[in-house]
Amino acid sequence: MAVTGPAELLATWEAGLAEREAGRALLLHRAARPGAAPEALLSAPLGERAADLFALRRALFGDRLEVTLDCTAAECGTAMEFELDAGELAAARPRPPEGGLRVAEGAWTVRFRLPGPADLAAVAAARPADATAARRLLAARCALVAHRAGREATAEQLADLPDPVLKRFAEAAEEADPGAELTLEIACPECGAATSAELDIAAYLWTELDAWARDLLLDVHLLASAYGWSEPEILALSPLRRRYYLELCADA
Repeated sequence: MAVTGPAELLATWEAGLAEREAGRALLLHRAARPGAAPEALLSAPLGERAADLFALRRALFGDRLEVTLDCTAAECGTAMEFELDAGELAAARPRPPEGGLRVAEGAWTVRFRLPGPADLAAVAAARPADATAARRLLAARCALVAHRAGREATAEQLADLPDPVLKRFAEAAEEADPGAELTLEIACPECGAATSAELDIAAYLWTELDAWARDLLLDVHLLASAYGWSEPEILALSPLRRRYYLELCADA
């Protein structure tokens, strides 16, 4: 992966300040795949986006991800610290079967595609009444071909898929795209209880990018004040040279 330059990363950060989580994730994915069309990013399987963001994180900040998690056991709450390898996580890409995910359950035979960011955004915008309604909306969006009792399903039937079909779709999607959701199961070193938590790489990477951008802008301010250089001139310096100039400013 070609590392995006500091000016482009600052532009991504600036645009993301006005966005919510979904918009920031899309901006980060665009930084990871600058040549991709917006439609391709919105339709990419969720595990593919996660792998791209782990690869971007590796290119920008290295392999090691430090994670802190509090034990959820009653009367414990121990802060647990551990590390993950971004390189390993970047390699976990979806492998959907050719032709999509085939689900046969009862009278139903359905071929699904893997969900992408646009599907999640559409389901969220519809404000379903509960989790089951959300799963039905998602399944209906991802259905490529559906038959009930040997006949092509109507739109009304597709919008009301039975629970067993939804369950089989979820299982097939998880098997084909295990990186879509990264759930951590950590045993507490104090009490031994297991704590589950989902790692959202987009949120994690945004937090790091935000800290990096604010530190870099402070560097630009200090060097511009000391030497009169423009922001593009300062950003064109390597991180090592910027650090040396900052040390000279501190010693002056």
